[in-house]
Amino acid sequence: MADRRIARSKVALRDALLTLMSEKSFSAITITEIVERANYNRGTFYTHYENKEGLLDEVISELIDELVETFRAPCGDLDVFRVDELTANSVKIFEHIHGRASVYTTLFRSDVLPVIKEKMFGAIKKLSSEELEQETDSINRELMMVYSIHALMGLVFHWIEGGFQYSPAYMQDQLIRIINWRPTAATTHVKK
Repeated sequence: MADRRIARSKVALRDALLTLMSEKSFSAITITEIVERANYNRGTFYTHYENKEGLLDEVISELIDELVETFRAPCGDLDVFRVDELTANSVKIFEHIHGRASVYTTLFRSDVLPVIKEKMFGAIKKLSSEELEQETDSINRELMMVYSIHALMGLVFHWIEGGFQYSPAYMQDQLIRIINWRPTAATTHVKK
């Protein structure tokens, strides 16, 4: 019973923080406002968190953990994961983000945007460097990994910042098309 009470109070505090962050900057939010919005007291807050940054860190950490799991989903338990055989349905990252759209939107419109972007990028980079070994022939592995992660996260950030203009299924399909696209020529618009 105590575990459920703890979970319920932590959810209420997180929800209160996110609601307040949709109304004002994180730096302007006080612990008093958080506990009043959550309908708890300061003692409950300090039982779980040292400060409001600790609460925000927990919100972001849970989101990042979910993000990492969805990024990992296409690989499953495979020893060798073939990118050229990746299907749109196996890409779950866009479904996760869309399912938590209100949280991502609030964080991306807040003054903690640099923190959330850095943590998202860092988590995917760490996962990629620890669990995925790309066959790159003559390409520097580290540079290829950084390029790939920036491309993926740039696409994700653009989608969130654009207000989820496209469906998760469309984004999954486009990502697969982008990954498999190999241009052989480009036209220029230089006037002669």
